[in-house]
Amino acid sequence: QVQLVESGGGLVQAGESLRLSCAASGPTFSNYGMGWFRQAPGKEREFVAAISLTGGRTSYPDSVKGRFTISRDNAKNTVYLQMNSLKPEDTGVYYCAAARYGGTSYRTVSLYDYWGQGTQVTVSS
Repeated sequence: QVQLVESGGGLVQAGESLRLSCAASGPTFSNYGMGWFRQAPGKEREFVAAISLTGGRTSYPDSVKGRFTISRDNAKNTVYLQMNSLKPEDTGVYYCAAARYGGTSYRTVSLYDYWGQGTQVTVSS
């Protein structure tokens, strides 16, 4: 069982940055591929970023590529999402997720085994 707790959300203006953190419980964090998803009101949860078990590979959708960076620190059982040049359309609840032995091809909700409770990100124009 893996428990995930996100933090770092908030209200920012367009063009500003935020760094989200996701702290994981359990001794086997390095066995899990990690991902970030977001969900805006009235919309489906969408893929934002994924990182491999060791952190050597990452993947992003075109909508955030070049602006967002996912990273992980396996010694601290934590995954991060650095978000730069934020836009109003980035607004939503951001969730981190864990997939046992998952990889950067894991871009769909159903592939992930554990989810955090989410953290709100609001970008004003």
